Amino acid sequence: MPHLPSSLSIVTLACLCATSALAHEETAHCDAVAASVEDAGYGDVVTVTCEDGQALIAGDTYPDHDLMTGITGTNEQVPVPAVGYFSPIPLAPVTGSEPHTRDAALGVAINGVPIYDYTAGGEMSQDDLATYQADLDTVTTGQLDVCGGHAGRGDDYHYHAEPTCMIEAMANAGPDAIIGWGFDGFPIYTKTNPDGSEIADGTLDVCNGQVDDVFGYRYHTSEKAPYIIQCLMGETLDLDSLPRVRPLSQQGGGRGAEAGRPPRGGVEDLVFVQDAGTGERLMTYSYQGADYYIKYTQSETENCYDFETRTVTNNGELFEAELCRE
Repeated sequence: MPHLPSSLSIVTLACLCATSALAHEETAHCDAVAASVEDAGYGDVVTVTCEDGQALIAGDTYPDHDLMTGITGTNEQVPVPAVGYFSPIPLAPVTGSEPHTRDAALGVAINGVPIYDYTAGGEMSQDDLATYQADLDTVTTGQLDVCGGHAGRGDDYHYHAEPTCMIEAMANAGPDAIIGWGFDGFPIYTKTNPDGSEIADGTLDVCNGQVDDVFGYRYHTSEKAPYIIQCLMGETLDLDSLPRVRPLSQQGGGRGAEAGRPPRGGVEDLVFVQDAGTGERLMTYSYQGADYYIKYTQSETENCYDFETRTVTNNGELFEAELCRE
């Protein structure tokens, strides 16, 4: 009669098998995250490291495509690099039973730029998710540029809709290319299924996602609201621990510029330019016949910029200060 292992040996063997399976799953997911960045051609500006059950996507949130062009409903914020921004992607994602929302990024694009829901009104409650928020729609209110993004309260660039300019520049652009990752660990694709087939009406859930044969679940962009990931359907980390770009503050202490407010009715002729030689960035626009601008250049202090502005929010008064990332 063959020797039977003790109950302790059986438990130990089961634990070892479970541990091995989890390690294999995490390795495969890490490889998928890294490949999504590398295959798209963003490996030189974004790094991926895997540790403690997470893939950390690191970048400065400042893309190399066109910025701010096409905005009319400006919030009078400008894009400033957020050096050292880390996006944690769980390597063993699990689909949850209810959606999660937050008033900050829900995921990250493969070029390191954060991805928000479609609104500019802060966190939506679970009841709000099923109701279209027309007055908060960043697309229809003209708050986004032609690339699907804008600068938020933290003077950080991020997407609220499909990142069209990023997608056009991807080396592997196509229906099967992953364009980003939710903070619950699930991938984001464009408007079709990975095999190129159309997504039937009513297929996507409230978070703009559906079941996936490879990852268990996936998100999509869409022509209509919510345009991109609206909430997180997976079991996530503590939401309070997820990354958030804080507003700029004055060097040595003190508040930064007043939070921008979209001028009623929108502005005209908004132009954002960058001088490759001096590093100066300048956003100009007009409102009700008057001209306004926000000008800033990196100062001698690390992660700080010398600002000079005349904005509608500040009643056209001159504001000058050195503003920094904490």
